[in-house]
Amino acid sequence: MSTLSSAPTLDEVAQTAGVSRSTASRAINGGLRVSPEAQAAVDAAVLQLGYTPNRAARSLVTRRTDSIALVVPEPDERILTDPFLSGTLRGVSAALAPTDLQLVLLIARPDEHAGRIVRYLRSGHVDGAIITSHHREDDLEGAVLASPLPAVFVGRPFTAMDDLVYVDVDNVEGGRIATRRLIDGGYRRIATIAGPQDMTAAVDRLTGWRAALGSAGLPDDAIAYGDFAAAGGAAAMEELLERHPDIDAVFAASDLMAEGALRVLRAQGRSVPGDVAVVGFDNLGVAATTSPALTTVQNPVVEMVKAATGMLLDLIAGQPVKESARIFSPVLIRGASD
Repeated sequence: MSTLSSAPTLDEVAQTAGVSRSTASRAINGGLRVSPEAQAAVDAAVLQLGYTPNRAARSLVTRRTDSIALVVPEPDERILTDPFLSGTLRGVSAALAPTDLQLVLLIARPDEHAGRIVRYLRSGHVDGAIITSHHREDDLEGAVLASPLPAVFVGRPFTAMDDLVYVDVDNVEGGRIATRRLIDGGYRRIATIAGPQDMTAAVDRLTGWRAALGSAGLPDDAIAYGDFAAAGGAAAMEELLERHPDIDAVFAASDLMAEGALRVLRAQGRSVPGDVAVVGFDNLGVAATTSPALTTVQNPVVEMVKAATGMLLDLIAGQPVKESARIFSPVLIRGASD
């Protein structure tokens, strides 16, 4: 028997359970070719002795690392400042809390392509990956298609949507209901600050804006592009006011860009919503802190990421997912900016 000064060993577990060492090892590391009786005996011995499996030894038996990667091909400072990315991290951590799995965070520096991340994923360091904030040219979609590594995207992929597993909010509908809100409010010169067009969320929100304006017979030429960050939103707002001084409303494709737009409108003496109404997208904390509080579209990031993590764990366990794409519905959140 073990003492307080030494951890129990696999041999002690086998002896207590009355099975061979190899049977005890198989029972602890997945139950392959182990009878129900032997499995129950080993489980009881593990509990009685307080045995903790050696992670490295377990990996040799199961070919598992007990780690999953959260892949964020963005500069590291975005993790701390972007509410979508910080919400993603919270969602993964919450979903993994009941498990023994470790989380590996993979980010891309500003001066590098995602090739380093692709090489890491292909090298067997993790059992699976959750990929978010991906871009058209980062090769992550192709890497997943060419690899047996289980992976789930948070955000619609650009290609092979039938072959990749992903969760997303309906961004087209989100852009549509945000713009529809402005149309129903009587605004007729409605601009947009669109996100970077190498990301599907930005493409889809722009599509929704265009669709709503087209249905109402309104022009859709007042477009400026940002980077989903406040500074980019401010620059885009300045551009819109210079090129289209007659605009009376703006749909910003993220709350951070809307925050930047509000600063510029205030600096140029335009009241919100008196002179220009503003609607954002995300509702991840920023909307409640602006002045006035933003009307925005709910982006259920934490719920989406929890769902993505559950789907990934099913894939790692060899279980088929019920659906390869799970789409959440957007909801308009009323503020005071429209």
